[in-house]
Amino acid sequence: MSWLNEFPQLSRKDLLTLRKTLDEAYRNFSREYGDNIEAFFDPLLTFLVWFEKLLLATPWWLMMAIILGIAQFATRSFKLTVMVGISLFLIGYFGMWDDTMRTLSIITVCTILSIVIGIPVGILMARSNRAQAIVTPILDVMQTMPAFVYLIPVVMLLGIGKIPGLIAVVIYAIPPVIRLTNLGIRLVDKDVLEAADAYGASPMQKLFQVQLPLALPNIMAGVNQTIMMALAMVVIASMIGVKGLGQPVLKSITNQYFTLGLLNGLAIVVLAIIFDRVSQAYAKRSQRYMENRV
Repeated sequence: MSWLNEFPQLSRKDLLTLRKTLDEAYRNFSREYGDNIEAFFDPLLTFLVWFEKLLLATPWWLMMAIILGIAQFATRSFKLTVMVGISLFLIGYFGMWDDTMRTLSIITVCTILSIVIGIPVGILMARSNRAQAIVTPILDVMQTMPAFVYLIPVVMLLGIGKIPGLIAVVIYAIPPVIRLTNLGIRLVDKDVLEAADAYGASPMQKLFQVQLPLALPNIMAGVNQTIMMALAMVVIASMIGVKGLGQPVLKSITNQYFTLGLLNGLAIVVLAIIFDRVSQAYAKRSQRYMENRV
């Protein structure tokens, strides 16, 4: 191990100076531009607060009917819809309905943001090898970086609240939808694309009428994984003020409330299973539909 002593390293003083310089630069940036960045996210915060209040104000029976209707439409499975109904009833019966609605609101908004940002980035990667070479390492870092690390710059810049939690969740959850959109478009059969070219389809027509429909099962798989990863961040996001099922779990850890943590943890699991089964069933239906069309 003697070669380690010869390895060039920064001295402790130089390393400390570098860290202090970077820390001070970020503090100055947050002081100078923090208010402008908060103002930029104000419309998103307003929408998130409104959506959460809407879910909380909606009578439980109506909210359950809406969710069951979505589940039945997506899956066309009466058995699965009944299971979703029983799961939601048990969540309400054990007094976790409000926290579930808060979690549902932020997961829904995070998923919508991930889709709106992720699918165009995935399309760009599929159409440009250079873009793929640039974006792929960024996605690798986003997926391997410990989740707590996301919270440090976001909290320093925006403080405690819903928006920092939402940003951290989106950063953690968006890579799958980007990767699988890129993969789905690249896997479209070249013969189909040549046929579209033969019919005189423009690049935009090929994208929206051929590539995206055929890539839909892969895109839905990416959306499914994004939802799962967003739910996995619920407890961590609760540490910076995001209300929902994560806060009781965090409270149970700090106060050793076993039952409280177990029930709310199971509620998160139930939400994950519902999202997973419904989105997978919809993806399979979409795939069968596209195969029949082709």
